[in-house]
Amino acid sequence: MFSVIFPGQGSQIVGMGKELYNKFDLVKNLFKEADEVLNLPLSKIILEGPSEKLNLTINTQPAIYLISFAIYNLVKKEFNINLDKAEYFAGHSLGEYSALSSAGFLNFSKTIKLLRIRGDAMQNSVPEGKGGMIAVLGTTVETIEKILLENQNNFFVEIANDNSVGQIVLSGLIEDLEKLTNVFKTNNIKNIRLPVSAPFHCKLMNKASEIMKNEIEKVNFVDCNNKLISNVTANEILNKEQLKKLLVYQIENRVRWRESVIYMINRGVNQFIEIGPGKVLSGLVKRINKDVKINTINSENDIKDLKI
Repeated sequence: MFSVIFPGQGSQIVGMGKELYNKFDLVKNLFKEADEVLNLPLSKIILEGPSEKLNLTINTQPAIYLISFAIYNLVKKEFNINLDKAEYFAGHSLGEYSALSSAGFLNFSKTIKLLRIRGDAMQNSVPEGKGGMIAVLGTTVETIEKILLENQNNFFVEIANDNSVGQIVLSGLIEDLEKLTNVFKTNNIKNIRLPVSAPFHCKLMNKASEIMKNEIEKVNFVDCNNKLISNVTANEILNKEQLKKLLVYQIENRVRWRESVIYMINRGVNQFIEIGPGKVLSGLVKRINKDVKINTINSENDIKDLKI
């Protein structure tokens, strides 16, 4: 039994998808459609860069989705591998949009437009340089939660991502993160400042939530039999109305990736197929459970080697 999983921000790299773009019309046509729908040379930014432009959240989010969606459809239509047989579809943060679109809940053009708006809203929710994120390594969620609770009167920082065993990401204002890192130093807890331009998945994203609530309300999701896992509940999404609410809720709240993977494994999933640029999720899944089979699909050879 397998699940299909889709990466989020941070997996982007200039030139991603180039091999498949050059060889397959299906991929080339989706790139062209993305440029037309967004009225933006997204293809050029992805294939040629510069990386500074690709790394802008407003471009990164639709770019990663485009690659993931293109590969998913290539596997299905050109190589006749039926990924719709997946027990679950799941994605990390923006990857949840890749998951719901690949699963059939929303078409390509509507999803990529939503992600352009989402990227812009999240980027501009906090003035540049005011907020940030840090990764904490080698400790538990419970330890971090205890430290945050004990220091709630000194600073306000939130857990943004519970990624895997020993990898947790926190968000907050720069000044609060600096106070927290001093506490970590005292407790010998290793942490790394992440190269991001905004503090995602925390209450500082409330402006982005308001914008996305209005945008998502306008969208008509399709009734679909495929099962989708929510980032913020680490549970199956039951209906379209719940999906809308959770996509908005996700912007200000914790991505429960570790719990999502455990949920799927506990229900019989023993193979995870990561579709999109990089292999970040494959590494996280391996840290959560060493016994499951993992496939990373972002080249023609990867697709040829895939067995389900």
